[in-house]
Amino acid sequence: MTTTVIIQARMGSTRLPGKVLKVLEGKSVLGHVISRCQAIPSVDKVVVATTVLDEDMEICHEALLHGAEIYRGSKDNVLSRYYEAAIQAGGDTIVRVTSDCPLLDPRISNEVIEHFVNNKFDYVSSGLSQTFPRGLDTEVFTFSALERAYKQAEEDYELEHVTPYIYLHPEEFSLSAYACEPDYSRYRLTLDTAEDWELISTIYREIYNGSIFYWSDVLQLLQDRPQLAMINAHIEQKKLGE
Repeated sequence: MTTTVIIQARMGSTRLPGKVLKVLEGKSVLGHVISRCQAIPSVDKVVVATTVLDEDMEICHEALLHGAEIYRGSKDNVLSRYYEAAIQAGGDTIVRVTSDCPLLDPRISNEVIEHFVNNKFDYVSSGLSQTFPRGLDTEVFTFSALERAYKQAEEDYELEHVTPYIYLHPEEFSLSAYACEPDYSRYRLTLDTAEDWELISTIYREIYNGSIFYWSDVLQLLQDRPQLAMINAHIEQKKLGE
């Protein structure tokens, strides 16, 4: 079996435009995300799926710089872009990561992938359990599940977010929510607002030394300095369809 990570990335963002190319300690956010995906032991290939818009040519250059493959597709129909990227890249197992997660933990992502493979599910997600911090999200699914979603999804939110058709149809797919013990969902580690950027920048400034660090390192920092988590504690995640 071949495992392919496909990272969604584009320059447009309603809350924080250009966020994926902002520089964290000498390296772009996208560069960090790519490196973290490449560090997942069970991953064979990393692809960045961006749009055909001129502004997203910068995404292509950055992805290639960091050793990822690229695919360019629809701006609005992200499901079609994702499906086409998966066809181009190949792979039986598809791992979905978004480019606003520069604190993605390769070890946790690998655990999610192993849980998926060992139990022969159609879809496994660490986000579905709502026990991990937002920003450590990893989704794993079969190519056949992605293809079925591509062919059958009709609602706007299903086309914009790639996987809702899968996880909202448990009668069609075997699903599993990979959970964290204890529950750390109170922490927000994704990059969507200026407050998120302030927190993530601080974390990188305190921990990053040129090599990948992990959720355990971040957790230790947040426990030692609990005021840091308050920087973006009031930010609400966008709901499906917003």
